[in-house]
Amino acid sequence: MLQDWSAVDRYFADRLAPSDDILESVLAANAAAGLPPHDVSPLQGRFLELLVRLTHASRVLEIGTLGGYSTIWMARGLSDGGRIVTLEADEKHATVARANFEVAGLSNRIDLRVGPALSTLPALEGAKQGPFDLVFIDADKPSNPDYLAWALKLTHPGSLIIGDNVVRDGAVIDAQSTDPRVQGVRRFTDLLAEEPRLVATALQTVGSKGWDGFAMALVV
Repeated sequence: MLQDWSAVDRYFADRLAPSDDILESVLAANAAAGLPPHDVSPLQGRFLELLVRLTHASRVLEIGTLGGYSTIWMARGLSDGGRIVTLEADEKHATVARANFEVAGLSNRIDLRVGPALSTLPALEGAKQGPFDLVFIDADKPSNPDYLAWALKLTHPGSLIIGDNVVRDGAVIDAQSTDPRVQGVRRFTDLLAEEPRLVATALQTVGSKGWDGFAMALVV
């Protein structure tokens, strides 16, 4: 089945989210540096770009940079003068991402902060870096509930909060799972449902990245 999903993914990506030399070089640099292949797919990258455009976002917060592939997709959708603040815990990943941003010609639109996000986020609040129009959470899943709490502090009514990798091959429905990533996503989902300031939904995705999905919430 994954083979069929991947073929369909390629069909739509070739037509709706075609790659280019910059994106290909970013993926190649990530692979050459030994980064884990956890980047979003091209169609998912285009989806994120469209969300940035639809919200007319000028301030975007990304929690989890990896090599910067998703960051570049979102930066391409920014309104004039817009900026992305992206947080990465791993210095090696951050070094690769910085070089990728230079190749993409987007360094002037991207503010990369290195360190554990739960240490960096209070500094953003203290420096009055927000509010952000869109927050993309794509880091360690056990911390998703904490990231959501910070996203609520750093956004405003009308902001969009997106959580990646929430389906986890269907494991999200297993209440007895001992996987802390699954439990982090389950608690994150419960908080989305319980928080009166949020209207949320989830989208399952299949394709070259397997079976997974996004959760999205509008701050009201």
